[in-house]
Amino acid sequence: MRYIIIGAGAVGGIIGGRLAESGSEVVLVARGAHYAALRDAGLRMATAEGTRTLALPVADGPEAVELRADDVLVLTVKIQDSAAALDAWAPRPVAGTGATAAEVLPLVCAQNGVEGERLALRRFHHVYGMCVWLPATFLEPGLVAAAGSPLTGMLHIGRYPSGTDETARQISGDLEKAPFEAPVVPDVMRWKYAKLLSNLGNSIQAVCGSDPGEVRAGLARQVVAEGEAVYAAAGIEAASTEEQQRARGEKIVLQPLEGQPHAGGSSWQSLSRGTGTIEADFLNGEISLLGRMHGVPTPVNDVLQRTANAFARERRAAGSLPVAELAALVAAEAAR
Repeated sequence: MRYIIIGAGAVGGIIGGRLAESGSEVVLVARGAHYAALRDAGLRMATAEGTRTLALPVADGPEAVELRADDVLVLTVKIQDSAAALDAWAPRPVAGTGATAAEVLPLVCAQNGVEGERLALRRFHHVYGMCVWLPATFLEPGLVAAAGSPLTGMLHIGRYPSGTDETARQISGDLEKAPFEAPVVPDVMRWKYAKLLSNLGNSIQAVCGSDPGEVRAGLARQVVAEGEAVYAAAGIEAASTEEQQRARGEKIVLQPLEGQPHAGGSSWQSLSRGTGTIEADFLNGEISLLGRMHGVPTPVNDVLQRTANAFARERRAAGSLPVAELAALVAAEAAR
């Protein structure tokens, strides 16, 4: 299999780099300054083993890749960029098949949130979900970092909406040659819904920073409680905290990386890079959507979605909102 990494940022760059190091054929797809850095100087990848540079094929879009029948498309763009990426790749011809990518190639959604698979299945026939537990950073063109050790990450994979097959097992096998654990599961979305709960606090970190405190901790508890309430109302099952802890154990322990500053999560990184967009519509917004559909109030998620989007749109600095101000916004929303 050849892996086409669509969005070679933090998660995509690490998955692609690790696959390449373990012997898989990989093409990285990126845009702008990141594409130029990858093309001119290679992928710099920092992990617990050190920093090295990988010279890998790189493309700036689907027109630059001649697709083959043995390709796997790995969608690692941020969830808010999924529809545009899917529309660009779906109609591309696959050499020797007389068919398009959407008709014959497997597409793996390695993203936060639970909407990517639905968006993909509207266009692609063979869609796989991947629950990504992979602490990674992308703040500088050409450089990605992942501090996990002894495993770089855990990547549950399965067919969408459910089931397993030989393709999933082959992808898992390639990933496990790299320092990943990649369980093949028939209920991958149950794992992704659990991961969504843990990602609901991304917006708190993005707008208020990571400083500990009871007000921030209280908001974090509330945002998850709202998620659990809407899951119960909607009949959605998610892997339990205990089940996730048993699966991960001490397999992914964050190590200090020489020369790499501590960075926040994916939403914080979007604000820090000034991208102008953020994933809140598909994290907190997913809970708000389910709440409106099933009559469950979700004031914390509503405020976080609005506030994170405003920060991204206005390119405000990550972590610049005092947590007391965020708490006041939540209180006012709850009182409406």
